[in-house]
Amino acid sequence: MLSDLPTHGGELHTAGTAGRLNWLRAGVLGANDGIVSVAGIVVGVAGTSASLAVVFTAGLAGLVAGAVSMALGEYVSVSSQRDSEAAQMDQEKRELAAFPEAELDELTALYTAKGLSPDTARQVAEELTDRAPLTAHLEAELGIDPDDLASPAQAAGASALSFTVGALLPLAAILLPPRAWRVPVCVAAVLVALALTGSVSARLGGSSPRRAALRVVVGGALGLALTYGIGHLFGTAIG
Repeated sequence: MLSDLPTHGGELHTAGTAGRLNWLRAGVLGANDGIVSVAGIVVGVAGTSASLAVVFTAGLAGLVAGAVSMALGEYVSVSSQRDSEAAQMDQEKRELAAFPEAELDELTALYTAKGLSPDTARQVAEELTDRAPLTAHLEAELGIDPDDLASPAQAAGASALSFTVGALLPLAAILLPPRAWRVPVCVAAVLVALALTGSVSARLGGSSPRRAALRVVVGGALGLALTYGIGHLFGTAIG
């Protein structure tokens, strides 16, 4: 596995850097989901002219349900990924033990396909095999770093936490202002937060922050308008 490498041009060449960026991006997106989901609930319920207690109960229920759902979904997803990776690692171990020469030829062919000359590819394959054969084959053949596997429990916890942090914003924004200002303050706070999360997510992905922020703000505004309209329409009609 690659250890820490020098930097150039502002790029950090470190083992696991891409994985950490993916985790950070997932955290930002989880917070974004929490903001949008709970904001839609509390604004929709507020549209029915419900009491503060009802708005709080609905928002809290949405927060808890969303965090649990995110955590369970992430745990199942990462657990399935880990099971698949474990099976692939076991298979590669068996192949290395039973057919070492064939595996060396396979590794050489992989590096040749990447553009190395046959002699250089053979030398690289031999040196990597002498150092850590399983790691060399897992990284080259399967794109698996055995020292940087995702943890289902950590993924579930991070997903639930990021969703909860995001969800607390609209919940606080709808509860703290006076009654007449609840919805406007909540909408404004949510749109600002969405602009920030959209910008951060875009920067992590190397795309345009302004364009990403505009997309999530417009989408969030439309979603809040829709939920408020539904709450106002059906809450008035049923009430």
